[in-house]
Amino acid sequence: MNTASLPRTSGILLHPTSLPSPYGIGDLGQAAYDFVNFLEKSGQHLWQILPLTHTGYGDSPYQSFSAFAGQPLLISPDLLLGLHLLTEEDLLTCPDTDPCHVDYGAVIPWKTALLRKAYARFSEGEHHVLSDKYYEFCKKNSGWLEDYSLFMAIKDLHGGVSWLKWEEKYRTPNESFKNNLKSTLAKESGFYRFVQFLFFQQWGQLKEYANAHNIRIIGDIPIFVSMDSADVWANQHLFQLDTKGFPTAVAGVPPDYFSATGQLWGNPLYEWDAHKREGYSWWISRIAGQLEILDILRIDHFRGFEAYWSVPYGEGTAVNGEWVKAPGENLFTAIQNALGDDLPIIAEDLGVITPEVEALRDAFSFPGMKVLQFAFGDTGESSFHPHNFKTPNCVCYTGTHDNDTTRGWYETLRKDCRKKLRHYLNMKKQESASLAMIRACLGSTAAYAIFPLQDVLDIGKEGRMNTPGQAAGNWNWRFPKNALTKKLAKRLKKLSQLYGRY
Repeated sequence: MNTASLPRTSGILLHPTSLPSPYGIGDLGQAAYDFVNFLEKSGQHLWQILPLTHTGYGDSPYQSFSAFAGQPLLISPDLLLGLHLLTEEDLLTCPDTDPCHVDYGAVIPWKTALLRKAYARFSEGEHHVLSDKYYEFCKKNSGWLEDYSLFMAIKDLHGGVSWLKWEEKYRTPNESFKNNLKSTLAKESGFYRFVQFLFFQQWGQLKEYANAHNIRIIGDIPIFVSMDSADVWANQHLFQLDTKGFPTAVAGVPPDYFSATGQLWGNPLYEWDAHKREGYSWWISRIAGQLEILDILRIDHFRGFEAYWSVPYGEGTAVNGEWVKAPGENLFTAIQNALGDDLPIIAEDLGVITPEVEALRDAFSFPGMKVLQFAFGDTGESSFHPHNFKTPNCVCYTGTHDNDTTRGWYETLRKDCRKKLRHYLNMKKQESASLAMIRACLGSTAAYAIFPLQDVLDIGKEGRMNTPGQAAGNWNWRFPKNALTKKLAKRLKKLSQLYGRY
């Protein structure tokens, strides 16, 4: 995707779970449409989100039960009410909620029970129009939906534990046993198919509304998939696993300035030779599926397509790993041949990036990322300073979901770095660091300028979405109702006009 040929534009990073809602977590109901309206009124044309997939343990959208399935927690109860799949009475049981944080421990069981009620009513057979759409959805998505729904049904049968702890006949089922399971667990797997139908129906309507209001949606996928996922369970030959399904090597990143032991992610690594033999069909399906529900796709840890850090399974840290070459050029050529030359992909090229990674990114004209917070962590020169951007074919961010909010970050910045930042950005005496960074982002030569909503609202560290390496307490920030004012929209629109992004 060559953004240099596109008009300068800007937008806001906000995951739908952060939207206001009376049901404990943001969803695809009215608040999502209100946010699209705010984007339009504030002169923005991009809405960036995190992965929309069905999250697993830890609630991270980067560790999901499927690379294809949508997040059930985003389904709007109010929209199900409108379909007569729920009643007003059903919604009265909602647990007490915090308008600024998601309590996943309370939300997940309540919303799952709600979706089961909706499935029970649907199964009564009175929703004929909905039934036709449901069967059409199942047929169209059978390539991933059948395995995912069966995987989740078997997971329920085993009390939710990882599939690596299942009996061997469930871990590595032959076709005969798998077919028997489909029959035995038909009702339970049917529930998961129905939930996916609801998610994609609601998401499709929201995206259609956004596009009609000149808002394009930037989605996100991690390069690797979760070990405890339908993707690995159903396609074991495509991953580096032993005969019992256990990984032989896992993903991570090597030791660096920030960590003496590196980061051990634990995701299974791809068996790239097997992918090549199958014409990279799994990857083509994954990218095609995402581009059906998104306008632009950001791929996390893009450098792993050039070479990935391979750590032997069982290691306690990422120290004893090695770089292994990956077939990035062959993979993206195959995806181009299947989906078209101009792939709307953003490459997350942060971290230690080699010339080989840059060459792979540039060979396909994928824009990379520039994060302004990284420019001012020291007083020296940085490639993240706007005056050092080599090309407009990039996306400029104030910060990402992995950074502290700009206000939280600025409050902990060294005094000499603060001084440089204020001087560089020509900050006015009473101006917040958040607003100054948004100005710099908008004023940069980057084709796209994106900033988290937390920065627009000038929220401190309490608004941080994720702290890498911290196992708990992430992904739960929400903004309160009525925070998106007309005054805020007017100010943002004026800035976007000033810097030629409107």
